[in-house]
Amino acid sequence: MLRSPFLFLLIFLLCFSCKEKTIVSAKADLNRDKAYILRDEGIAHLQKKNYNSAFYNFNKSKISFEALKDSANIVYNLIQMASIQQVNGDYYGSKETLTEALPYLKKKDIYSVAIHNFFGIADKELSLYSDAIYYYKEAIRQSDDNVSKFSPLNNIAVIYIEQKKYKEAITLLESILQEKKISKESKGRVLDNLGFAYFKTGANEKGLHLMNEGLKLRNETKDLYAIIGSNLHLAEFFSQTNIQKSNSYALKAYRTATELRSIDERLKALSFLISNDSDDQNNYAKKFIFLNDSIIDIRNNFKNKFAKIKYDSKKEKDENQKLRLEKTENLLAIQNAKIQRIFFIGGIIALFFLLAYGKKHYENRNRIEKIKTMQDTETRIAKDIHDELANDVFQAITYTQTQSLTAENNKATLLQKLDHIYSRVRGISRENNNIDTGPNFSANLKELLSTYNTPETNVIITNIEKINWDIIDDIKKFTIYRVLQELMVNMKKHSHAPVVVVKFEIDSNNVLIDYTDNGKGCEKSEIVKNGLLNMENRISATKGTITFDTEPHKGFKVKISMPK
Repeated sequence: MLRSPFLFLLIFLLCFSCKEKTIVSAKADLNRDKAYILRDEGIAHLQKKNYNSAFYNFNKSKISFEALKDSANIVYNLIQMASIQQVNGDYYGSKETLTEALPYLKKKDIYSVAIHNFFGIADKELSLYSDAIYYYKEAIRQSDDNVSKFSPLNNIAVIYIEQKKYKEAITLLESILQEKKISKESKGRVLDNLGFAYFKTGANEKGLHLMNEGLKLRNETKDLYAIIGSNLHLAEFFSQTNIQKSNSYALKAYRTATELRSIDERLKALSFLISNDSDDQNNYAKKFIFLNDSIIDIRNNFKNKFAKIKYDSKKEKDENQKLRLEKTENLLAIQNAKIQRIFFIGGIIALFFLLAYGKKHYENRNRIEKIKTMQDTETRIAKDIHDELANDVFQAITYTQTQSLTAENNKATLLQKLDHIYSRVRGISRENNNIDTGPNFSANLKELLSTYNTPETNVIITNIEKINWDIIDDIKKFTIYRVLQELMVNMKKHSHAPVVVVKFEIDSNNVLIDYTDNGKGCEKSEIVKNGLLNMENRISATKGTITFDTEPHKGFKVKISMPK
C-alpha cells in the first residue's frame, strides 16, 4: 500500500488542531472571567467615586471583551467610561468614547438609548442645544417602552427652559407626569423642573408648590445630587423675595455639593450666597474665586489622565500582541522543524520532477515574461482607472445629489468636474498633479470629506487643523487624499452609515488617521470586491500601513499610519 507523506502531515496537523481548540477554549473562559472581574471592580470604584481607578478598570475590561468579541459588554464599558468623563467635565472626550461604541450597537437596544442620551447630555453642556435635542429624540425613537423615554424627555424640557421656551417645557413635563409607571426618582425630577418652569412664567405659587413636592420626593429617595438641583432652584426662587430663605437653600446646596465633590453646583450655590449679600460674603467670594480658578486645571488633569489611561492600555495591548506573535512564531518554528523532516523525502522526489520540468519551463520563459509584462501593464492601467477616474465620476454624481443645480455657480462647478473627468480620460498619466497639495491642502481635504455630509450621513472630522501638512511631502498628501476619497465613496455605495468619524493625529514619526463608521459593514473577504484592496497598494507604496476591521452590521474601521 502506497503511503503518502502528505497523508501523515494531514493527520499530524489534525491532532495538533484538536489540542489547540481545547487549550483556546479553556483560555477563553479564563479571559472572560478576568474581563468580568475588571468590570465589577470598575463598578465598585465608580460607586466610591474613585473615577481614575474606575475608568482604568472599565477600559481594561473593554479591551478583554474586544478579544472575546462580546459586543454587549464592550458597549457597557464604553458607556461607563463616557459617563465618568462627563462627570469630570470631559465632554469632547466622552463623545469620542461614545462614538467608539456606535459600531457595536444593535437596533432599538437599551444601550442605544443610553448612548444617544449621553450624546445629548454632552452637547447640552457644550451649549449645542439643537444637536442635544436631536440626540435626545433619537434616544426616544429607539426606546421600546415609555419608562426609558422619561429621561430624554425630561432632558429636552431642561433645554427648553435654558432656551426660555417655558410653555413648551411645561407641556412636555406635564405629559410625563401622566404616565402611570413613572418612578419616584423620575417624578421628583419632573416636578422640580415643572415648578421651576412655572416660576419662570410668573406662576410663583404653583411653581413653589411643585418644587417643594419635587424636593420632598427627592428627600424620600435620598437622591443627594438631585436634592442639590432642587435647593438651587428654590434659592433662585426666593432670591428676589426672601433673602434669608434663599441663603438657606443655597447653603444646603453648597454643603451637599461639597460632600459630593460637585464643583459646578458649588459655584452656583456660592453665586447666590454672594449676590444675596450674605453675612460671610467675603469668605464665599474667596471660595468662589478659588474654585473657579482651579476648575479648569482639575478638569484638564482628568482629561489628561483619561487620555493617558487609554494610551497606556493601547500600548500594553500592542505589546501583548507582539509577545503573543513571538510565542506563536517560536511554536511554528518547532513545528516547522518536524514538518521539514516529513517533507524531506517528498522534496527529493519532487526535485526529480522539477528538474524534468525545468527544461520545458526554460523554453517557455521568454514567452511567459512577455505575457506577464502585458498583463502587468493592463492591470496598472485598470487600477489607475478604478482608483482615480471611477472615484472622480462618483464624486460628480454625489455633487449632483447634494448641490442644487439650479444655481449658476453649481452648474459651472459641475461642468468643471465633468471637464476634469474628460481630461482624465485623455491623459490618465497626469492625474497626480490635479490635487492641490500646497497650503490649501487641509481645506481641500476637509471640503472633500464634508461633501458626503448629508441629512442621512453625519461626517465628523476631528484634529485635521492640528496636522502640520507643510512637513508632509506631496506624494503622501496625494495618497491620503485618494485613500480617504475611496473610503467615503465606499461608505456612500455600500455602508450607508448614519455617522462617520475621521480623526487625524500626529506623533513624532507618523501621521495617524482613524476612520470609523456605523454602517452595514461587510465580511473581510468582500474587501477585495469593494476595491478597498487598492488602498493597501497606495499606502504600502509610501511605506505606511493600513488595517481594516469590519463585520456585517458592526460598522467599518480603518487605521492608517504613514511616516511623515
